[in-house]
Amino acid sequence: MRWDIYETHLDEAAFRWSQWEKALDAPDFTLEEVAELEEPVAAHVDGLVLGGGPVATRLLVPALSGEHEHIVAAALALLLAETTDGPAAMLAALSSAEPPALAALQRALELSPAACIPAALPSLLKEDAVPVRLALVLDTLGAQGLATAPLCTPFLTHPEPGVAAAALRAASRARLPLEPAVLQRSLDSSEPALREAALVAGLMEGHRGAWAACQTLASARAPGDRLPLLLLGMSGEERDTKRLLELLSDTKRQPDVLWALGFSGRVAAADACVELMRHPPVAALAGEAFSAITGLGLTEQYAVARDEEDTALPPIEEEDLDADLTSKPEDALPLPQPQAVSEWWSEARKRMDAKQRYLSGQPFTVQALLEALLTSPMRRRHALALELALRSRGAVQVPTRAFMPQQLAALKAARAASAASWSRPFAEALRG
Repeated sequence: MRWDIYETHLDEAAFRWSQWEKALDAPDFTLEEVAELEEPVAAHVDGLVLGGGPVATRLLVPALSGEHEHIVAAALALLLAETTDGPAAMLAALSSAEPPALAALQRALELSPAACIPAALPSLLKEDAVPVRLALVLDTLGAQGLATAPLCTPFLTHPEPGVAAAALRAASRARLPLEPAVLQRSLDSSEPALREAALVAGLMEGHRGAWAACQTLASARAPGDRLPLLLLGMSGEERDTKRLLELLSDTKRQPDVLWALGFSGRVAAADACVELMRHPPVAALAGEAFSAITGLGLTEQYAVARDEEDTALPPIEEEDLDADLTSKPEDALPLPQPQAVSEWWSEARKRMDAKQRYLSGQPFTVQALLEALLTSPMRRRHALALELALRSRGAVQVPTRAFMPQQLAALKAARAASAASWSRPFAEALRG
């Protein structure tokens, strides 16, 4: 066998997947462009699958204890192979892997077709199992549509917040009924991850208590409160947008508030974004939110060329020594030209209704939301899919971190579904 060819397939599959994975959160990639990145990933994984048992034994199984990208590539090939060796190797790896490797194995399980998931995976749900492994299995079952009440319910009150949060996520994805007392206990948790899972699960099921908790958390300035702010923006209600605008006075919260305002679709939010485009620390985020509301593309005269950006270092006394200097998706956002945008807005604003919610310059409708899931920058699609799931009470769920065939199938099903009630406000028809 030409082992050099299979080694190349493994290296290339790992590298191409890492590019694809990064693009899922990029502000400068669209669904069509990410689909192009996906093609070589599939081709190299298929090449590994065609190698059969010898390649699995010599290359793939050993790679399950390697680097993150190689674990994902090898696990995908093992799961797609039409033999019993692949699932068995995956179960063995899941039983012994440490947390960093478990995260890679989980990603491969999420990306694989549901039919390829090892049938014995639920057997790892043991009370004495390591919490991170329990959470992995629950999240995988939820992502693959394999979660059931008997599997999830015992873990909804697990003492480890990460496990309880995973059980809530799985239950909400499967639209399983939740006991109000269990949900409220999670909403009252001091752990942000558990609170977030409870907020989504509660809103998916239509519990008024979840919406009340969301509003309280957004105003209380609790740690890990990005999701409550985003949910306020998604409501599209004028009073919730006003509340977000009041929070802009807190400079530490401006990035998260601007992210939320971009989904509010309100003219008042666009006004605030124009002003904050003149403040360098959040100018790009303000421009992104403004573009999401108004539809103005920040290119050509509406953006500052990268070579014109002020890259001078701040005075030492003003430098934030605790700042996180790692690369973030928002680093690729265009920097707006405030004066040009302001002049455009002074005319465009006259054509927009302050009482209306907008999405990319068009009145907000379910059809506009579905179109945005096809055309919006990748980094915004995850929030748009969440809004669609919440408004449909979980009837329509688009997996924006899945491979393209699964995403496109979900979008096709969404277009065919009845959407009569999807435009209702979040607070409408909620029960106690």
